[in-house]
Amino acid sequence: MKLLLVDGPYYVYRSFFAIRNLTNSRGEPVNAIYGFVKTIRKMLKDLKPDLAAVLWDEGLPQRRTDLQPAYKATRAETPEEMRPQFPIIRDIVPLMGIASIGVPDTEADDLMASYAAAALARSDDVVLATNDKDLYQLVNPKCVVYSTNKTDLAAPEDGFALLGEDKVREKWGVPPQRIGDVLAIIGDTVDNIPGIDGLGPKTAATLINEHGSLDALLANLDAVKSERTREKLRTGAARVRENREMVRLDDDLPLPVALADLPITPRWPELIAALEKCDFKGLLAEVKTDAAANGVRVEAPPPQPQAPKQAPAQGELFG
Repeated sequence: MKLLLVDGPYYVYRSFFAIRNLTNSRGEPVNAIYGFVKTIRKMLKDLKPDLAAVLWDEGLPQRRTDLQPAYKATRAETPEEMRPQFPIIRDIVPLMGIASIGVPDTEADDLMASYAAAALARSDDVVLATNDKDLYQLVNPKCVVYSTNKTDLAAPEDGFALLGEDKVREKWGVPPQRIGDVLAIIGDTVDNIPGIDGLGPKTAATLINEHGSLDALLANLDAVKSERTREKLRTGAARVRENREMVRLDDDLPLPVALADLPITPRWPELIAALEKCDFKGLLAEVKTDAAANGVRVEAPPPQPQAPKQAPAQGELFG
């Protein structure tokens, strides 16, 4: 079985900023909705998974805010035009046949880690659709990251890449299971986790590779060649250990929806009705064609459908 796990918040934000000034006939913004649905449909076409779920943030875990009260405090407010689109997207996901899952006081990446762990325990293949640094820690021979970023593609016409252990090591300079060790040293400005000043990713990766792990490094600081680096680590050791706990993924959470309940079963009539409310034309025609191919009676799509006005080309959205 192949399980697709989608980082919902990341793809909503990405869709919102990739497409601007797209509204329906009532003047309501639908740019994030359009981009998100297109993105998920592309994933399903690219990967052909057996099971799938979109995971959502619903607050912060207390264990992280207890350690660092300012965790994620510097993140910008959700754009005003994005806010009304979030609940619509979350309602559309199940209509596409995909579980839409969130748990109070829990982040999407921890849910993704827990579902991945459960699937891997029964030898399923797992694909993580995300750009979250922390989730790259999970990559192994049975778990890869799905990417449409141009920098990850072997060739532009490929459309997507599956990043395994070799690609992740190439990006980070360390094996996937040591990415958390690197993040503990350098911090994460996006999440407001402070690192050790003056120590960047390359230095951190070199240190981890030389010593084997963060624990081994901190236990043998006298072996660090650079006096400047050695003193920075000695002074900041408590922060580094705290950061390592901050970026540790919770991969043992109870699964709110069982793996057995994640088959992809589109509710075509309801999905079509939801997209009609958004006044999509080309996308709606594509969905109606797919519904008809799956034995669902729908209106014939209009000839030569056009994408909604001001929507980007697929290369702009997925590049």
